[in-house]
Amino acid sequence: MSIVLKSAKVIDAESKYHGTKQDILIIKGKISKISKSIPSGRYKEINIDGLHVSKGWFDSSVSFGEPGYEERETIENGGLIAGKSGFTNILLNPNTKPVIDTQADVSFIRSKSDKLVTNIHPIGAFTLSSKSQELAELKDMQESGAVGFYDFKKPITNPNLLKTALLYSQTFNGLLMSFPQDQYLSKDGVINEGFVSTSYGIKGIPSLSEETQLIRDIKILEYTGGKLHIPTISCKSSVDLIRQAKDKGLNITCSVAIHNLLFNEDKLKDFDTRYKVLPPLRTELDRKALIKGVEDGTIDMVTSDHSPIDIDNKKMDIDNAKYGTIGLESFFGALLKIFDLEKTIKILTSGKSRFGIKDYDIEEGSPSSISLFSISNQYIFSKSNIFSKSKNSAFLGTKMKGRPLGIIVGEKFLIND
Repeated sequence: MSIVLKSAKVIDAESKYHGTKQDILIIKGKISKISKSIPSGRYKEINIDGLHVSKGWFDSSVSFGEPGYEERETIENGGLIAGKSGFTNILLNPNTKPVIDTQADVSFIRSKSDKLVTNIHPIGAFTLSSKSQELAELKDMQESGAVGFYDFKKPITNPNLLKTALLYSQTFNGLLMSFPQDQYLSKDGVINEGFVSTSYGIKGIPSLSEETQLIRDIKILEYTGGKLHIPTISCKSSVDLIRQAKDKGLNITCSVAIHNLLFNEDKLKDFDTRYKVLPPLRTELDRKALIKGVEDGTIDMVTSDHSPIDIDNKKMDIDNAKYGTIGLESFFGALLKIFDLEKTIKILTSGKSRFGIKDYDIEEGSPSSISLFSISNQYIFSKSNIFSKSKNSAFLGTKMKGRPLGIIVGEKFLIND
């Protein structure tokens, strides 16, 4: 199908079209022409008031549920939500039942998602069943399409496993991911260890837990070489450690979850389990340090850390509720509360190359990988904005602006109603 986008304002600081309104003609999955005016003729016309476009958005940490937790989210509906939320590419975490830890498991994810508009890239587990005891089939999973290896939200407790994996992964250029939390320092913790946890008598997770694990991982990386990604850091000390590691020339990257940029531990004063996330919401000092880390490039990616949880496991007491919030639908609007439009789009379009995913610019002859959005008036994010099966959003009631309108990927497209 051939499509022409009418009067689309291009947002891409590195593009010669940045800040200009253009008609964009897409034929057979490629951008055929970009011009001030292209007659619609026989082409399908997409003409939306206030239309903005950028190259495709990317999210480095998304969870669904299938297989095993389909009541939380399915691959089909989750992929649809990602497309409606403006994402052309997402990484899918292996926290399913069974855990994605074999070549066959990775192939299952790819086959279930191959007809979706959004490209879903599986992450394989780091260890078998994510139990931190024995390495999973890393090379085999990569050959089947896994773009990295991660025991989702579980630390690698055995440092020798990380050492061995970093050495082994260099033989096939694999990317390892290590969750920065010492399980002994954080044991039974529920929220950030600090003023709120002490005031209310809730067991806390100290930032020391994250710092200690990160120091260990960086020292091992320095010893072995290899590639390491640290998902969802949450405190100032971690920003400082990552900055120092990069200054040493280590091959390390990191991400932060959007909720850790927008909220702090004060949200837990009312024991609202929507704000029970891992790593936990930290202090205001940590939040500001994380934002600075994004601004100066120390933090490489911001993620929605989308984690659907069914109501039976979320709407309960603070000690027993599961960690996590959904975030795909609210990601764009939440970013715009913190950063200007140009920085927001840079954040949303960064990170693909780290995982070996091709990135395509908006230029003539380029394969189409385009996110569509508008800069709307302010609105209150509500349940009517959520299309995920699970509704556990920490962003409900948050004033936002900006709405995703859909995506075009190759010859497939998804435009919101």
